[in-house]
Amino acid sequence: MPVPKSEFEELPPCDFYTPAELLEDDQMYTVYEIARLLQGLEPEAEIEPETEDVLLDWAIPWVMTNADDLVVAEPRSDDEPGYYGLKE
Repeated sequence: MPVPKSEFEELPPCDFYTPAELLEDDQMYTVYEIARLLQGLEPEAEIEPETEDVLLDWAIPWVMTNADDLVVAEPRSDDEPGYYGLKE
């Protein structure tokens, strides 16, 4: 159900990091690590699986929206995710 804006103390703009602001030039990241970075966490931060699921809901569209600025690397093994990094 919608909630009136007046119920919130603060309404900052809905801005997201650009890939260049979020990722290091010489590093590749999993979508899980990107999800943490988008929330201001360290890429290796331990989080609850339920929290990670919610963060992935933000990270996957971010990757898709910024695909033109990213490169992708296939998983190195069957039990590893793919990696994303900045396009040069």
